[in-house]
Amino acid sequence: MKPIIIKVEEKKLIGKSKGMSLAEDSTKELWQSFMPHRKSIPHRVDEKLYNMKIFEPGFDLKNLIPSTPFQKWAAVEVQLFDSVREGMETYTLHGGLYAKFLHQGLASRFHETIQYIHTKWMPSSGYELDDREHFERFDEHYNPADPNAVEEVWIPIKRGTDL
Repeated sequence: MKPIIIKVEEKKLIGKSKGMSLAEDSTKELWQSFMPHRKSIPHRVDEKLYNMKIFEPGFDLKNLIPSTPFQKWAAVEVQLFDSVREGMETYTLHGGLYAKFLHQGLASRFHETIQYIHTKWMPSSGYELDDREHFERFDEHYNPADPNAVEEVWIPIKRGTDL
């Protein structure tokens, strides 16, 4: 599994967010509350959906435990924030250097992809994890129970020499 290294420009996102942890994961409820409203969001860039995680500033993923809090977003990218529907929130993704991987298969096996990225690829890559947003991107037909499902996994990185 080899990533593509991409410089991402700042992105405007509209969606819903919720604080959670791995132990108290309410991702399903977050997406169920967002999906019925996604088509009514104006100025969408494309049909892609963003599943974004934001950790506390300075948090080191090596210290991730089931109770670690983070903010989870269900969102779409838009061109501008001029008309935000009631119940929706805005967020500006900072952009920067990302490693884009593909996770293929059941969502229940996603942890295997993440484990590979952080324990195998990252240590030998010359890159380090950056303190920015992590996200997955997929289309509206994505089904987490489909063994052939594909989602993009975007990991914020910086060169080891940029430290």
